[in-house]
Parts: sequence; structure tokens; C-alpha cells
Amino acid sequence: MITSRFQELASTTAFKKGIPNLRIVYTPHPITDRPAELCREYIAGNNPLSNKPMLDEIYSGLVTPLSAIDAKAGFLEREARPRLFPADTAENLMEFFYNQGYTDGNPIILPTEDKVKEMLSATSHQPDEWVGQMRPSPPHEAWYYTVEMVAVNAVMAGAKPEYFPVILAIASKGATSMISSTSSFARMVVVNGPVVKEIGMNSGIGAMGPFNRANSTIGRSWTLISKNLGNSGKPGETYLGSQGNQLNFNNICFPENEEGLPKGWEPLHVQKGFEKSESVVSLFSGWSLNDIAWYSPLPQHEVIRGWLEHFFSFGVTQATLILDPIVAADVASKGYNTKTVFAKYLAEKTGTPGWLYWSENRDNLKKAQDGIEPFAGWLKRGEDAVVPVSRYMGRRMGG
Repeated sequence: MITSRFQELASTTAFKKGIPNLRIVYTPHPITDRPAELCREYIAGNNPLSNKPMLDEIYSGLVTPLSAIDAKAGFLEREARPRLFPADTAENLMEFFYNQGYTDGNPIILPTEDKVKEMLSATSHQPDEWVGQMRPSPPHEAWYYTVEMVAVNAVMAGAKPEYFPVILAIASKGATSMISSTSSFARMVVVNGPVVKEIGMNSGIGAMGPFNRANSTIGRSWTLISKNLGNSGKPGETYLGSQGNQLNFNNICFPENEEGLPKGWEPLHVQKGFEKSESVVSLFSGWSLNDIAWYSPLPQHEVIRGWLEHFFSFGVTQATLILDPIVAADVASKGYNTKTVFAKYLAEKTGTPGWLYWSENRDNLKKAQDGIEPFAGWLKRGEDAVVPVSRYMGRRMGG
């Protein structure tokens, strides 16, 4: 049983797994957080796609004997992809790449053998060496790819050869930048270490904007790798983000401004156990990028705490803060002499808006209504008053 939004995903996945006639009954979408009474109505009603009674379809699917094709086993045979395309004009090839879904909708640098060879000159790894595997989500098969395949996409993105080690490191993680979910997820790349200066990445003004070739093309490379080597980014099939996310274009790729960190604040990669002299890429996942404007008589650390307290998202238990060096210095001057100390303060002192807490904790609301403490005391403050329970406790605190 699958919700109707996943029809194309379900049918294509079934075909790829060798069971094209897999019996699927579709329910209305969504069912997450829907009350049990409504779900019972769905079951007693019709399949929204076939318009036939859902219970009849379930029964039929369980008792109807398998056909000959359904009983077959083994793997589907697939044609091998050619390494090279036939020669053509640049204009025709550009249109061909776009029509095949190999681009992000923008013009690319055509990956000629010479350009790919030049990209490969920046690494000691062999062109046919396996880098990793990637897929949009667990139901999909994983695609394996080589160093040369990654280099092709780096060329297409407009990256310079000196950026390739960073791009190869991202590719080796096997994480797609476009997750197959109805939520419009985004991902982020943070680069640390000597490589930042070596390749001229921007960690200053406009670091997350369209101003620096390294920041821009490294992030774009991840998008193209995800599409072409990770089977991601096919709307309705391997990408289901209901609205999409503009951050998918280059995945907020930027380096940490290590020189701008306050005294005692360690760079992200050092927090993770690496040496300061090592070059490291870190990948993050989330929904959006939210900006906090600092126009308040409150101290900056209180402004951030208040924002986290009233940040709305059901089930959120983590938040990643990206602080301007000026803001970081202000926070550090108030006694938060490490990132960990500041993160601990935020986790412990950030409450939950009452309307959100009670909607997510119906059992505790019943206890409060029955006079059981401390819930009753919290509720007496009003259903919208902040409840002194943090959504961020018990999580690893990073920078």
C-alpha cells in the first residue's frame, strides 16, 4: 500500500526490480499525522487513482494467482552506456545533453576527452578506479561510478582541475544532493583546511552567493554527479520534492572562515577529530536557509536562542548555525569561549512554544488537564506560553 503521490516512483521501482506487475493499492496522500478515523475512511473508500474500492483491490491482490511473467526470477538485462557520443556540433550536443536530463537546466562545458583528461591530471587516482555508489533513496538501486565519470561531471559544471580533489571527496561519500522525498530537502557542503586557500575559495563576504568560481562549481558538480551518477533528480520518479528547492543548484557550498573564528573556537573539521592541517569536506542536510537580522537591544546569544525557540518545524531536533565572524566574536565575548559551550547553552536554555509542545505531546496534555505536575503548571501559563522543554537536548553539538 502506497500513497498516490508515489505512483510513478512505485511503478518504475517495481519495473527495475523485475516485478512490473507488482500489486499496489494507492491511498490518498498524505497520511502522515492524519487521525486514525480519517485513515479508516481512506481504507473504506476508493483507490484515488483507479476509483475502485480499496478493500476489494487489497483482497484481489492477495488471492489472485501469479501470472507467468510475475513468477519469473533473475535480473533485467540492460544495454551498456557508450563511453563517447558521436561527434556533432557544440549546439546540437548541448541540446542533446539537456534533452537527456544530463544538465541542471543551465548551459554546461561539453566534456571532451581533452578536458576530462586535464581534470584527471589533478588526482593520483586512476580513471577506472571505483569511487563509490549513490542512489536517491533506499527503494532505488545504487549506481556505481568511477573517477573518470566524476571528472566528466566536474568538467560539465565548469570546475577547474585544481578543484577536483574536493569534488572527488564529495563524490566518495555516496550521498545524493537531491533526496527523494516529498519534502523539498536541500544539502550543504562546508570545506575546511589548507585546500580553501590553495584553490581560492571565498570564505568572506558573499561566501554563499554567486561570486566565486570554486564555491559555485564545486557545489554544482555535486548536483550533476547526483543526477548523472546517482540516478537522482528525475521529477516524479527519483525526485519528489513537492515544490523543489533553489538551494539544489549548488547546495550552499562554501568554506568555513577559520581565520575569523574567535579565540578558542575550533574549526569544524577539528571538532570532528581531524588535524587543522588536513583538508576536509562536511555534508549537511536540511530544508532551508533562514537569516536572522540583528536589530535588537538583546545580546546576540539571546537573539539566537529566541529564534531557535520559536523556529517552527514539527519534529525538529537539530539546527545548524552559520555565524558571521562579527556575530561569533560578540557571542564569544559574552563568555561562550568555545562552540561547544555555546551549543550547550542553546540546547539547555531553548524551550518549546506551548502550542507546538502540546500538539506534539498529546499524552502530556492529558496529564496536564488531569492536574499532574509539572505538566499542569506549564499549561496554567497558557497554551501558547513557552514550555521549559528543549527540542535540541541530547543531540551532538557541532559548529
